[in-house]
Amino acid sequence: MNNLRFSLAGALALAVTAYSAVFFAPAAVSQGAPQRFDIARPDPQPSAFPVGFGAGRDLGPIPGNTRLDRMTLLMKPTASQQADLNTLLPAQQNPHSQQYHKWLTPAQFGTRFGASAANLAQASAWLRSNGFTVDEIPAGHGLIYFSGDASQVEEAFHSSIHRFVSADGERIANVAPPEIPSSLSGFVAGVVSLHNLRRQPAIRVHQPLTARPQLSLDGSHYIFPGDLAAIYDIDSLYASGTTGAGVSIAIAGRSNVLASDVAAFRAAAALAANQPTVVLPAGNFIPSPGDQTEATLDVEWAGAIAPAASVTLVSEASTATTDGVDLAASYIVNNAIAPVVSLSFTSCEQDMDASELAFYNNLWQQAAAQGMSVFVASGDSGASGCDLSSAAAGTQAAVNGLCSSPYATCVGGTEFSEGSNPNQYWSGANGPGSVSALGYIPETVWNESAVNGGTGLWASGGGISTIYPQPSWQQGINGAAAANGMRAVPDVSLTAAGHDGYVIVEDGISWIVSGTSASTPSFAALMALVVQSQGASQGNVNPALYALAESSSSTSQYPFHPTPSGNNDVPRLQGYSANGDTYNLATGLGSVDAGLLVPGWESLQPQPPSLTVTPQTRFITVLIGTSTSFNVAVATGGSFTGNITLSVTGLPEGATASLSQTQLSAAGSVTLTLAAGVSASPGSYQVTIQAQGDGVTATQQLSLSIDEPMLDARATPISGGVHTSQ
Repeated sequence: MNNLRFSLAGALALAVTAYSAVFFAPAAVSQGAPQRFDIARPDPQPSAFPVGFGAGRDLGPIPGNTRLDRMTLLMKPTASQQADLNTLLPAQQNPHSQQYHKWLTPAQFGTRFGASAANLAQASAWLRSNGFTVDEIPAGHGLIYFSGDASQVEEAFHSSIHRFVSADGERIANVAPPEIPSSLSGFVAGVVSLHNLRRQPAIRVHQPLTARPQLSLDGSHYIFPGDLAAIYDIDSLYASGTTGAGVSIAIAGRSNVLASDVAAFRAAAALAANQPTVVLPAGNFIPSPGDQTEATLDVEWAGAIAPAASVTLVSEASTATTDGVDLAASYIVNNAIAPVVSLSFTSCEQDMDASELAFYNNLWQQAAAQGMSVFVASGDSGASGCDLSSAAAGTQAAVNGLCSSPYATCVGGTEFSEGSNPNQYWSGANGPGSVSALGYIPETVWNESAVNGGTGLWASGGGISTIYPQPSWQQGINGAAAANGMRAVPDVSLTAAGHDGYVIVEDGISWIVSGTSASTPSFAALMALVVQSQGASQGNVNPALYALAESSSSTSQYPFHPTPSGNNDVPRLQGYSANGDTYNLATGLGSVDAGLLVPGWESLQPQPPSLTVTPQTRFITVLIGTSTSFNVAVATGGSFTGNITLSVTGLPEGATASLSQTQLSAAGSVTLTLAAGVSASPGSYQVTIQAQGDGVTATQQLSLSIDEPMLDARATPISGGVHTSQ
């Protein structure tokens, strides 16, 4: 996440020694002095402080009255709740399940999987007893936001917060893991963050747009929305009316945007006016440098690729201890802002402690249960995900911990490879909306790092998670075995290179930008087109993406462009290569043909299970003392699977029914015999044949007439069967 690596071993040792022997007896909640509790050690963490700090100098504790707002206490589910959630999430993606696409609301999620009201009250009371203000408990009941000062943090959590300085500037961070009372440890996981190492925007500002048409002096071709539509076959969807209408996309950010910039961008791209909604939960604020560029890029391009979709930017300011991206992401999920979510920030997986990783994994699980599809940038430092993209050399293989959770779709970057004849792919003049791309352009792994003729580490983030095992839907995919049983990222990619960079309008000026911050909102917008075509939210789309790759890999309808070459090597660190396999650790499944992806999605969404029961006739006459037999056909459809149970109800007194089979393992035919005993009363009755299976019930009513016996009781044929004397 940052290049700062402070040496705090001495300070840490002193802090841990000082607190390791401190144990206090539980006390009742009071309004007086802060409570003292037995101290429970947090789960093992990679470090006692954020290891994103580098060689630097400890300047000592921050003043005790330093304000620390919107800190986050992370709750943890019970074992049974987690087991229930682990069962629900795959069931919601299984068309054979009764839970298929039955999404929860945030309140329903909180009731079923969040902390109980009693536990939330106990944790809140403890915070207040230590002088903190409880700001909010989001609907999912997995978090408590609270505020206070540095002295209260040290008193309550036994963790001093220090200032550190290095060549990259001054930061603050806790020097020991936060400790929690043993009485809370059963349902409190810890504090998410007590430092101000920020999530990094996955963006590279390339240069102002100074040349038209898009061909610039260095041979690059700048990309307008219509270019991406031509390259990735999105135009065919627009032609059929699939434009994102009725679908919302949420963007997580740390800045507002200018409405005039969005309007100017859409006008230049020949798009109809469609302003985003901006939600600033904490009110207006001054963003950090670069955050406006990130928010502008995300909003403009999500709205460009899905031009009729509603885009909502949720931005929160960072506090001294909590990143605004964390707050914005939580707000989006806990308020179910949109079925599609885009987040273009990164944080080194190894630099995130256990609470930070659990915060994002829990949040993306909640999003999945609510039907929300989350897309996160893989990062711009190639295989060296712990280093800034502008660094001179890589230090260790790492991935973005915000997207390594299996419940997020990680988006990497490709680079167009026009070869020696770019005119084969680009027009020499602009069409409407400044379009000049002629169609699909061959791609390689995006790598503009110093090892590939560029600078720094600029390349597609990708590699192997150190935390999450490989999910079942990724196993068996050609190329994914390179992850050695661990979660592999990215999942998919789109162009992200400065060569042929994206156009945005910011502060009234046209700029060229690049990075996985550009590919991520663009891919999220493609999912908005899928949601429109399906008429429903899709939740975690990773199982469907990999199923689509596996099921159609040998057909002309294959929607992916596997990356044939390139790597995400960076200076001093070998990365991962692409060779045309279905999957690789630099660009995932590759880019897409949207014109095949969206209709292909339909093939992965089987119709709900259906069941019908059809008797040979619906009008039956049975004479008293006789019986009638006829056939009943049972048919299934859609995704129906499993056994079928048959029964007959509604028979009058003295009448009976028997089936040749009451259980079927598949669709078929059975014989139903209706008999009227001597005690049956003549009359007309409604009888129901019922079939049940796979959560579906089918019924068919019969009109049954029971008549007095004829004088000659010899067998006489009737419609639908035979009545015989007994």
